[in-house]
Amino acid sequence: MLEHGGRLRAASLRYGIALANWLDLSTGIAPYGWPLPAIPASAWARLPEQQDGLENAARDYYGVSNLLPVAGSQAAIQALPRLVRNVTVGIVSPAYAEHAAAWQREGHKLLEISEGAIERALERLDVLLLVNPNNPTGRRIEPQRLLDWHARLAERGGWLVVDEAFVDCTPEHSLAAFSERPGLIVLRSFGKFFAMAGIRLGFVLAQPALLEQLAELLGPWAISGPSRVVASALLQDHAGQRVQRERLLVDGERLAALLGAQGLTATGGCALFQFCCTPRAAELHEFLATKGILTRLFSSPSSLRFGLPADEAGWQRLQQALALFAKECP
Repeated sequence: MLEHGGRLRAASLRYGIALANWLDLSTGIAPYGWPLPAIPASAWARLPEQQDGLENAARDYYGVSNLLPVAGSQAAIQALPRLVRNVTVGIVSPAYAEHAAAWQREGHKLLEISEGAIERALERLDVLLLVNPNNPTGRRIEPQRLLDWHARLAERGGWLVVDEAFVDCTPEHSLAAFSERPGLIVLRSFGKFFAMAGIRLGFVLAQPALLEQLAELLGPWAISGPSRVVASALLQDHAGQRVQRERLLVDGERLAALLGAQGLTATGGCALFQFCCTPRAAELHEFLATKGILTRLFSSPSSLRFGLPADEAGWQRLQQALALFAKECP
């Protein structure tokens, strides 16, 4: 199993700090949401049914005609490599590590490439996969460049797979509107923007034929009845989405400013996290953890990813801990 952010119980055991006393900035998940709808008893008692409105609500939210709900975009990440055989896959790196692991697991040839190497590598690829905005760097590639790459791949039956887990605050950068084009597959996460990672819900946007293959592979009842009720309501709550988007954008800028004021100028990021490259990443990660603040550490490059604090107390706690690090570990 690959390591991920959010392993709070493991951190609690390692550092001897109770779960309730942690400030978890390790995940890039929105730290606040909004009131949830009541769940009827029938959602618990009956098998889920597709005619309950979830698909329609999601189509409206993403602005598409065809999509497939999945048990978190992770389910699609693991299943997509099983729909093809013996292909060459280029993954723009660094990236969310589960992508590379899934394609390698199915025996495909994997090339980890930089953004600058895509043009040179494209003719050798059957599949180009990238995260946009990137996780963990926050780097964003403009839609037209992505569509140009897709067109070149699609000419010979290739795929462009774009993981848009962090794009909800900037939907103008999404390729959702183009997802019916042959060979274009867009993955969307529900839990990050809506602050509901535990619901385990994501969506695949693509041509109907590919979605049918994926649905057959994943099997029936992939999404629980209660999850479908909650997600349907939130996907239709346009006022709540607007408030959430505005707050996250403001807080993303605040986090970048806070880090910069403490000598940690962000080298990338988006509304949900900031990314800082520093040779002292491991040292700072350890120092913050001893103070009950969990960040996401990366070794290549040496860097930290900071998620958003949930409240003012969290903002002050992070600022004070960073100031203390600068004082005690100059």
